[in-house]
Amino acid sequence: MSGRGASGANPAAVAQPLFRPSLTRGPSSPAEGGGKADAPQRIWPDALLAAHLLATDPHGFGGAVVRAGPGQVRERWLDGLRAALPPGTPWRRLPPGIGDDSLLGGLDLAATLAAGRSVARAGLLAETDGGLIVVPMAERLPPGIAARLAGALDTGTASERRARFGLVLLDEGEGDETVAEALADRVAFRIDLSGVGIAHCDAPAVAAVNTEVGTPEADPLGTLCRLAEALGIASLRGPILAARVARALAADGPIGTDAITAAARLVLAPRATRLPAPEEAPPEEAEVPPPPSEEDGPTDQATDPAPADPAEDRVLEAVRAAIPANLLDQLLAGGVRLSTAKAGRVGQPAAARTGRPIGSRRGDPRRGRLDLLATLRAAAPWQALRRAEGETRPIVVRRDDLRIRILRQRTETTTVFCVDASGSAALERLAEAKGAVELLLAEAYVRRDRVALVAFRGAGAELVLPPTRSLTRAKRGLSGLPGGGGTPLAAGIDAALTVALGVRRGGSRPVIVLLTDGRANVARSGEGGRVRAGQEALQAARTLRTAGVPALVIDTGARGEGARSVADAMAARYLVLPRADAGLLSAAVRAAL
Repeated sequence: MSGRGASGANPAAVAQPLFRPSLTRGPSSPAEGGGKADAPQRIWPDALLAAHLLATDPHGFGGAVVRAGPGQVRERWLDGLRAALPPGTPWRRLPPGIGDDSLLGGLDLAATLAAGRSVARAGLLAETDGGLIVVPMAERLPPGIAARLAGALDTGTASERRARFGLVLLDEGEGDETVAEALADRVAFRIDLSGVGIAHCDAPAVAAVNTEVGTPEADPLGTLCRLAEALGIASLRGPILAARVARALAADGPIGTDAITAAARLVLAPRATRLPAPEEAPPEEAEVPPPPSEEDGPTDQATDPAPADPAEDRVLEAVRAAIPANLLDQLLAGGVRLSTAKAGRVGQPAAARTGRPIGSRRGDPRRGRLDLLATLRAAAPWQALRRAEGETRPIVVRRDDLRIRILRQRTETTTVFCVDASGSAALERLAEAKGAVELLLAEAYVRRDRVALVAFRGAGAELVLPPTRSLTRAKRGLSGLPGGGGTPLAAGIDAALTVALGVRRGGSRPVIVLLTDGRANVARSGEGGRVRAGQEALQAARTLRTAGVPALVIDTGARGEGARSVADAMAARYLVLPRADAGLLSAAVRAAL
């Protein structure tokens, strides 16, 4: 790859200064040259380098996940990527709601009917052979489309046609919304431009290729595999893609330390799931063994531990410094994400008479809606044979050709607010819940969702508002809710779970939002005692987790962290919003959905 190499990528020129942050405190401080202060200055050059590398071999590198909202920064990066591509390289955008015929290819109905024989047409994947496909809002890509894209990346074909392409997955998600791991694992680069401003885009371009590649590595693939293991990367695609990047950076020369450092920073650091373990220091009072005497004979040097490779340590330190600060914060906090929505959710009817068409199947039009185009596609390949039997009709459709639409109804979501109405701050928490319920109900007329409210105080819990879309009913039920008394947290969780299971049996999708400070002091029996009440609350939280109901825990305590143990027991997303207003709370709930 010396002629086109990395399109001007120089490992020595683009390698960032190697910082040595402490393993116990996350990224280095701005004074040390790391942290958030200079993150954009490091991110934008790496993003440009990734764009130049991807332009040289879209299918070999798989593509890139670009996390950024619509704006000038993202468009500047896309323009740089497109400018780096060779002239004539295909560049397509994936339309929303694309069907299998348009994506993979299929029968050209008009040409088939005109010619009297099967005429196939290429799909979007085959048309983009050798180029790139831009996927807007990739975090909301349907699982079926994501699976087809992943399969085409693996095989390089689509419907027996050559389809070797790369993906640019534009991630516009908020919070925990991410691109499907099946796709993200198959692309080499993960770029987060959310903290980059337009002023950082004026940084100098990537320098020209330098023939000096640094100290050659004896086993570059082994080094990258050991780095992947230290960072908790389980998939082998990570080190394999990093090895391809190192090979591209080194061009025709040997792979040196600088190329491995840049490859690990671009590919492995964004995939890290844990911090590298610190090296064990020798004990302070360890006895020094006496030197061997001549009478003891020769010593076995093979049992001595091998000295650490300073070049590998240097690469590891550079990768530690390149781990994004927000990822490090999340790893150190040990937060648990909500599970992403999957196809076939509980309550989704197997067959529906109304809803959005998602395909077709063979069936009787008297028991469904006829799909005319799918019927004609099924009949078209047989027209020449059927006309040969003496048939005079221009199009012969038989019973086996009939196709009916598959319709999917949108699964209704019911948000069950479980509000701690005890203590002196109850009025503030109830005001937040009231505002959030009203905001969500205002949107429910469009989304056809429902909201319920469970309040717990004193010695038990109460269903204040059954699942409803009525804004008037919600205001009437919330207006007379009193506050004060003890905190029967276990009873509140049990009541919310009972409502959620009833919602699920009715065919809707329940989500529980628990607002509490986590300081339970009333047991299920109504007796006081923090120890017993806390144990019962954790038991109720584990029961909710076993039921598989998604949940969001909002800590309303003044100091926060009080309800984290409850959130961990639920496997729920945890937010600290001691002074949240109704708009912020409503936005958090929508993000959890």
